[in-house]
Amino acid sequence: MKTGFFITGTDTDVGKTWSTIALMRAFQQQGLTVAGMKPVAAGCEWRDGVLKNSDALLMQKYSSQSLPYNLINPYAFQPAVSPHLACGGVAVKLDTILNAFTTLQALADVLLVEGAGGWYSPLSATLDNAGLAQALSLPVIVVVGIRLGCINHARLTVQAVEQAGLACAGWIAVEIVQAMPGFDENIDFIRHAIKAPLLGILPFCPNTDFNLLAAKLSV
Repeated sequence: MKTGFFITGTDTDVGKTWSTIALMRAFQQQGLTVAGMKPVAAGCEWRDGVLKNSDALLMQKYSSQSLPYNLINPYAFQPAVSPHLACGGVAVKLDTILNAFTTLQALADVLLVEGAGGWYSPLSATLDNAGLAQALSLPVIVVVGIRLGCINHARLTVQAVEQAGLACAGWIAVEIVQAMPGFDENIDFIRHAIKAPLLGILPFCPNTDFNLLAAKLSV
């Protein structure tokens, strides 16, 4: 049975990509084939004459089969700014993303689609992550970077997901601030404040070990 999830975050730099790759590994360890997708990315670099994004390259590396880069990341922009600015005069077309999504969905049991930035962050002048998630009709997993303000951000994000008519399949807590005071207490508060289940707590990990992180998840 084909399934998939849209991965969003409470903000930028909260651990969405690490969470996405950890989820990919966790599903693979269950014997499922998995693909990752990052439809729109900024801050890309030229590699072999093509603009590529480091997060999308990780998804390409950890997908269960060899996949063309342009399916994983249809829109890659060089400036390290919000995609709606980075795209310049390029029109980000939803149909292009949907075509790549449909192709990838047919190739894997589980397809994980990572947004850019937070839930309402713009991907172009006319499309944001919320609109993309609605178009894909996927349940949403919210990545919460545990830092000051995360309780408010987590509750607002989950509320926005539900108001968009999408299911929140769960949330992942990420230790992005090492030895943060009140780390456990913040997680406990969020756990009781929202209905979506806590899927796991990813520890601060200076040397990335995605198998270790996958072991912290319950999916």
